[in-house]
Amino acid sequence: MLLRAALTIAIGASTAHAALARDIAVADQAQFKAAVKAAKPGDSIILADGEWRDFQVVFTGTGTADKPITLTARTKGKVVLTGQSNLRMGGRHLVVSGLLFRGGASPTNQVISFRRDSKTLAFDSRVTEVVIDGYSKPDRRAEDIWVALYGTGNRVDHSHFEGKTNAGVTLAVIRRAGDPLDNRHRIDHNYFGPRPPLGSNGGETIRIGTSEESLSASNSIVERNIFDRTSGEVEIVSIKSGGNVVRENLVLESQGAFVLRHGNGNLVERNIFFGNNAPDTGGVRVINRDQIVRENYFEGLAGKDFKSAISVMNGVPDSTINRYHQVSGARIERNSVIDSARITLAAGADAERSAPPVGSRFERNLIVGTRGADPFRADGDIGGIAFAGNIEARTANPLISNGVEQRDVKLERAENGLLYPVDPALAAIGAPRDLVPVKREEVGVAWHRSSASEAAFGTGRTTSVKPGASLAAAVDKSRAGDTLSLAAGAYDLAAPLTLRHRLTIAGTKGAAPVLRIAGGLAQIDGGGGLRIENIEIDARSVGAALSLVAVGRAVAPNYRIQFDGVTVRGPGKASRVDAIASAPGTFAESIEIRGSHFADMGTIISATAEQESKGWYAAERTVIADSHFDRVALVADLLRKGTDESTFGPWFAMTGSQVADSGNGDASLRLSGAQHVDIAGNRFVRSAPVAVIHSVGTPNTRIANNLFNHTRAPRIEELAWKGPARAELSGNIMEGRP
Repeated sequence: MLLRAALTIAIGASTAHAALARDIAVADQAQFKAAVKAAKPGDSIILADGEWRDFQVVFTGTGTADKPITLTARTKGKVVLTGQSNLRMGGRHLVVSGLLFRGGASPTNQVISFRRDSKTLAFDSRVTEVVIDGYSKPDRRAEDIWVALYGTGNRVDHSHFEGKTNAGVTLAVIRRAGDPLDNRHRIDHNYFGPRPPLGSNGGETIRIGTSEESLSASNSIVERNIFDRTSGEVEIVSIKSGGNVVRENLVLESQGAFVLRHGNGNLVERNIFFGNNAPDTGGVRVINRDQIVRENYFEGLAGKDFKSAISVMNGVPDSTINRYHQVSGARIERNSVIDSARITLAAGADAERSAPPVGSRFERNLIVGTRGADPFRADGDIGGIAFAGNIEARTANPLISNGVEQRDVKLERAENGLLYPVDPALAAIGAPRDLVPVKREEVGVAWHRSSASEAAFGTGRTTSVKPGASLAAAVDKSRAGDTLSLAAGAYDLAAPLTLRHRLTIAGTKGAAPVLRIAGGLAQIDGGGGLRIENIEIDARSVGAALSLVAVGRAVAPNYRIQFDGVTVRGPGKASRVDAIASAPGTFAESIEIRGSHFADMGTIISATAEQESKGWYAAERTVIADSHFDRVALVADLLRKGTDESTFGPWFAMTGSQVADSGNGDASLRLSGAQHVDIAGNRFVRSAPVAVIHSVGTPNTRIANNLFNHTRAPRIEELAWKGPARAELSGNIMEGRP
């Protein structure tokens, strides 16, 4: 009552002192609505500290350039919007600051929207020092945008965005017919924190526009942000409009690239990319007309093809607006490409993408390949690119000699942390020496550091559990990262354990604990993950068509499963008792089986839950090493449908393992749509063949140095590619008749 009275007094006083800016403190949603209705230019609406649950904030008004209307927190970071909360703002000269979104998800398809509705957009408004941390819908297929920019002249700055695991862009500039298209937005000094692979298209961190309005200019600026492991899909920043500037950003170990996907006349300059040789880390991809890529620094980027340090694509003749327009008039100049795997020219050339780059220049760039290798690759005709004044560290058999001089290049690291040639004669080649990498303390907010990172396996407490004790009770008492250490003896599980955080269940050193399973071992729920070590699992009494480790539907964030030194005995391969089974709407960061033995089981890893043609798949990385599989239906069954090229995986590796008397007749190991396959040094005895089905992109499949005894040769199928099967098959030995 006191706060409500104070609000009434403050509003009443404004009739006598309309020119005075006021601080209006509010403690509940009703008070907030009254304050918004009464707010005048210069006023600040101050939310009380605490948790604001299921708060759909509608913030409207008309301020002025020198007297904006502000919505802020009493204490920055202490106002937590949780549950089903979001923010819509409409009007002019509005400022929002100090809010934290955590512990829920928006009930709509946007968390922060620079419009109240389709008729009330925000103009000349600002979101600053706001945090959205892990505020993801539990079903990763449910799409939303964390920040949607409409209108013109808006700014998002000094904010923190991290942990998006569901579909949809982290921050998008929405450009629709009928709305202003000359946006002039500014996105600066933000921290875009880790975003794990989505496992489908639609995981960009920033997107400016869409193909429909891409031939007009947005004129927006993305500058001095940090992109830290933002690996949702192959496009980290997706430019789908013209006239934009992307400059002075720092990109750290992020899979994918800055992509000039649609639109013309964009500028990408003075950005710094550090890949640390992480897989699929890329730089800039060029498409369309009159793009400028200059004075950027690329180091330790391991990506190839579309994820190269620099890639210049082939286009589609007379392309529709949503495909690939021909590269024309590109200027790529004074960039440094250091210790990076690839520069790809005429990238993606095929029967459809047959229009090579024309009228383009590649000048005064410094190229130092990884371990002395030549990073240049050409997928098609590159006669339309003029090379001049480039220097490449000496390499055997360089692809390009005209305009790319081979010479010895010695590098040293300067005070700014970047590598430059020692030779002063090369001072005008490559990235300039006045680059200043943006520092962590310059971006985001000072008052928030992520607490959402799931504790890694083995980082918590270790609790001893003896036979006769309730393993389920021990799980309930555990915390993220803990280990339950099992003594020798038998443990009976009548029902699966429910895991909501990462947990290790391990046999004590020298012990041989046995888990006797009647209805499954574990179910992974939101935030869960399981590592199981040095344990025997007796699953002979498990009923048909069950899974030892099942994943709950719509589990977020991404989960991990590891089996290490585990022995599993099942009721028979015809029983359809699987070891690990995914669920629709979920995504595994990794599934690993090492030094383990499975016998008389159905499918060991079943990752076929995603049946949509959009390109969803269930697990990013699957690793099997030094393990044995006897009489199992399938060692692994992985599926990725569709032909979209916006993802990195799936990755699959199987080494040093043996498969005997296994398979469902068609295959003992089936991988469909995987982008990276390495099957090496294994033994397949009296089993169905390995089947690899290629459906998308340029898959990298290697099947080498395996023994196939009384087993048919591997089968490679191409669903879209018209040429010969794309796989390296080498050193394999065939023995006996299948």
